[in-house]
Order: sequence, then C-alpha cells, then structure tokens
Amino acid sequence: MTAETPGDREQDPETRKARLRAAMRTARVELGAAERAAASAEVCGLLQGMDELQGDGPYLLYAAFGDELSVDALIDALLRRGARVCLPRVDGADLLPCLIGGLGGLAGGWRGVREPAADAPEIPVESLRAVVVPGLAFDEAGNRLGYGGGHFDRLLARLPGDVPVIGVAFDVQVLDGLPAQAHDRPVHAVVTESRIVRVR
Repeated sequence: MTAETPGDREQDPETRKARLRAAMRTARVELGAAERAAASAEVCGLLQGMDELQGDGPYLLYAAFGDELSVDALIDALLRRGARVCLPRVDGADLLPCLIGGLGGLAGGWRGVREPAADAPEIPVESLRAVVVPGLAFDEAGNRLGYGGGHFDRLLARLPGDVPVIGVAFDVQVLDGLPAQAHDRPVHAVVTESRIVRVR
C-alpha cells in the first residue's frame, strides 16, 4: 500500500511520521471490528507456526488496545503450551517485561492499556527469546512506525541484536516505505493476515 505522495516525502521525518500516524489510524478503524477480529486470528495462526516462537521463552508480546491487532489468542496458546510469556508494564519512559500467568489478571495502566499487575515478576530484557511488537505501520524493509511515545523503541534499543523482533499488523498497515532514522531499529519479520515478510 502507498500512503505518501512525492510532496509528503519532501517533509522532515517527524512531520511525515505524524501524517502517516493519522492516516494509519484511520485505515485501521475503517477495517471494521469483524474484519479486524478475523485478521487477528489469521495473524495468530501464522505466528504460532514460526520457528522463533517454538521454545519455552520468555517471549515479550503485548495486550492490544482499542482497534489494534489482537494477539490474545497467541498469548493463550503459548501459555497453554507452557511457555513463559511477558507483557510490558510502563514505568516512566520505559517498558518493563513482566511475566504473566494469564490475561485475566491484567489491569488498565498507561493510557488504559492492559498491563501486568505491579507485583508481576520482571524479566531482564537480555533474557527475552523473541519480541512481538505492534505498530501503526511497517514497510518491507522492516521499518516500524510506532505511536510516538518511544516506549517500544527504547526497549528494542536495549535488546541484544540476535533476538528476533516480529512486527504484526493488518495488511493495510504495510507500506511501500517509511521514514527511518539512524536510531530506529528494524524488525526481523512482519506478519499480517496474508503473509510473513522476512526481513533479516
């Protein structure tokens, strides 16, 4: 999908990102709840078959908020298999990976996003075996457009380079190209309802 015009590409990166965030939020909403639910199920099915998620973890995933792609079904499947699953808890400017025993014990945290309870055990970022991240957009080079808060960017900057990072999105969120800066860390793969894009 192409969401930019040549004029857009002449703008500075932050202005371009702001325009893309607005466009991607609209595109995601326009899918409708039923289509988002069906696509989320397809993505979770593809993720369950990926080599990166076949061990016992710990894996860092996320709890979907609003019209985000939901990976709740994957979280449940990993936990049933006995894998260790972490979700992020916001701590100031940072995300802390915290172990969960199920989705039922989550509470509304930063901006209402579901997150582990305050007493959930924290896992060092260095011990994670794979990370599944949301985003407002990705491109086929693995560049990710986040929400602007920088929480996941800071966590990924602390992650060892050999730990696979998997971006998940609806097909409409994969663009031909995204503005990228030197500090941005691309993902290793992007998974949508129709395909797995291997980047590196």
